[in-house]
Amino acid sequence: MAEAALYDTYNRAPLRFERGEGVWLTTESGERYLDFAAGIAVNSLGHSHPHLVQALKDQAEKLWHLSNLYDVPGQERLGRRLAEATFADKVFFTNSGAEALECAIKTARRYQYVKGHPERFHIITFEGAFHGRTLATIAAGGQAKYLEGFGPKVSGFDQVPFGDLDALKAAITDATAAILIEPVQGEGGLRLASKEFMRALRQLCDEHGLLLVLDEVQSGVGRTGKLFAHEWSGITPDIMTVAKGIGGGFPLGACLATEEAASGMKAGTHGTTYGGNPLAMSVGNAVLDIVLADGFLEHVRDVALVFRQGLESLKDRYPDVIEEIRGEGLLIGIKAKGLNTDLLMAMRAEHLLGVPAGDNVVRLLPPLVVTAEEARDGLARIERAAEALSKSGMKKSA
Repeated sequence: MAEAALYDTYNRAPLRFERGEGVWLTTESGERYLDFAAGIAVNSLGHSHPHLVQALKDQAEKLWHLSNLYDVPGQERLGRRLAEATFADKVFFTNSGAEALECAIKTARRYQYVKGHPERFHIITFEGAFHGRTLATIAAGGQAKYLEGFGPKVSGFDQVPFGDLDALKAAITDATAAILIEPVQGEGGLRLASKEFMRALRQLCDEHGLLLVLDEVQSGVGRTGKLFAHEWSGITPDIMTVAKGIGGGFPLGACLATEEAASGMKAGTHGTTYGGNPLAMSVGNAVLDIVLADGFLEHVRDVALVFRQGLESLKDRYPDVIEEIRGEGLLIGIKAKGLNTDLLMAMRAEHLLGVPAGDNVVRLLPPLVVTAEEARDGLARIERAAEALSKSGMKKSA
């Protein structure tokens, strides 16, 4: 098999998809699946969205790659639009979320350095976090399963329990540069930082001269019903990472920052060969055309309400299968009573795709263009999966 030539780093499902349209995927054999995984929250506008397809085709006939040796007009436009729609003044484009996090970490450390505090390079992070797979970002995430076997952990990351304000205050020292948090932990099990906690983080950063860095790689670009999840708490960060949904399926990430936070990032301090290439910029701008259009985020919130009400009803009717419903907007988590893998398999048997997460959770991450009718179709499939598990008796989670 061709797969024998690949690294053995994935436990792939035995599914081979040939094409997709909207919220649907079709296998090589012609079976259709309702895709509530969306490439792990990447396919924000579904599969083969005509506006994205046309934008990519048009750009592909002009220029693919230039590098950052030259001006890239698409970068200037997308950067300006992101700045106008957010707190940010400056944008650095990357190919992925992990690269955006690397840029954010370097930006925060460099800020303290140019302010005359080179000793301030520690960043406080939170248990259950996931910030990427580079050596720095696995250190930031702090999860042992990702750190094992890769040598000494990159220094400068201090972890505290998620949502524990007292532990956070105790962790701040003269070496602290920033606080880094996901407003909604994705891999960590769809755990929300409360609005009060987010406001407390902003206040602590202001009091101690720290930068607030938000990882909105999974929760951003309309996923929670606001353009970015931190908007629900009414605060703004100093630095924010974006990826996944901003490219609608094309590899694209970005690090956004205020003028002040980015003040240390001068020519030569950071770079990328592929980041901000014309193809990615064309798609990123096309995504914003849709997401920033009047009524789009309202649609996300409306459909999310259908999901939430339906899932809460299923929890009430299948308490032996579903323990809790979590999340915000179309970033939804079902905490399973038994093994989340059993629930995922039962859903897949109903031709519905989801994504596993920590804390025994199944993530539902439908494309943001999902309709109320498609949401109800998905709920019906989850109900059949829950019914099957309830009858068979779920294995208890560890």
